[in-house]
Amino acid sequence: MLRKLLPVLALFGLLTACSSAPAPDSASGAPAPASDGAFPARIEHVYGSTEIPEQPQRVVALGVTDADPVLALGVTPVATATYTFYEEASGLGPWARDLVQGEPPVVLTGDPNLEQIAALAPDVIIAVSAGIEQPMYEQLSAIAPVVARPAGTIAFGVPRSDQMRTVATALGQPERGEELIRQADAAFADAVAANPAFRGKVGATVLPFDGKYGAFTTADARGQFMAGLGFVQPPRIAEQDTGSFYVEVSSEQASLLDGDALVMLADEGAAKTQVDGDPVLQQVPVVAQGRMVVPDADTRGAMTYNSVLSAPFALERLVPQLAATQQQG
Repeated sequence: MLRKLLPVLALFGLLTACSSAPAPDSASGAPAPASDGAFPARIEHVYGSTEIPEQPQRVVALGVTDADPVLALGVTPVATATYTFYEEASGLGPWARDLVQGEPPVVLTGDPNLEQIAALAPDVIIAVSAGIEQPMYEQLSAIAPVVARPAGTIAFGVPRSDQMRTVATALGQPERGEELIRQADAAFADAVAANPAFRGKVGATVLPFDGKYGAFTTADARGQFMAGLGFVQPPRIAEQDTGSFYVEVSSEQASLLDGDALVMLADEGAAKTQVDGDPVLQQVPVVAQGRMVVPDADTRGAMTYNSVLSAPFALERLVPQLAATQQQG
């Protein structure tokens, strides 16, 4: 169950579903017309396959970032799960809020609450960016068709394009889904073309916690984001990458984080405190020479979501900061 993942999820500030509410009279937003022949739709996933007989009108976005691809298709979900930092905004980052039609989604927090979800009367439950296991999948399937993550992917680690493609199929808009994937990919391609110096450069993306550092790998959205810009993990971090979301680095091992750039995922004040209190990190060349980047909260959120909506938002804000690091000595 989801609780088994809590030691890892605590590092990511992750929550998912709770409580009971009556079903609204109608869906929050009307879906765009489905493509001809889109239904019934059959989607293969880690727990088998799910058939969606007709275009869903009421969508529960149970995965922590699944609201983004749903909204990108012109559908406002009746409920969303969320990372903690957007819990007060219906689980939506600033890149997605203007797409909400009608009533804002109900926010689901904690483990999935079956009574609450059933009361929402969903036509489909999107659980792509989620950590549900087989027993929960089966319980949710008694309420509505459930779209789980693709086979071969890990919980909370589905790549942006796979997430978008899966959701677009479920909502009957595969062509629009491919268009959105192309747009997000083009945003990365444009950023790399404008900054060819990024290619092959070494750049760690870290979150400080408990006096240590979590260096995100390409199993994590933040690691995937940096890889999309052409950055690679520091060699000694890559050696310890076993497919987990992050590699734990002690303060004494801070030299492992050295490279051409370092993205510190913390508030500016917290990042300064971290550096000031870590004499080893202070002496690592990437920090000592001014090549550490501290993105603002929304940029960190956008990297964490790494969706077709959030990725362009993050690129616009982070790329200039990364480019400036390459001009430092």
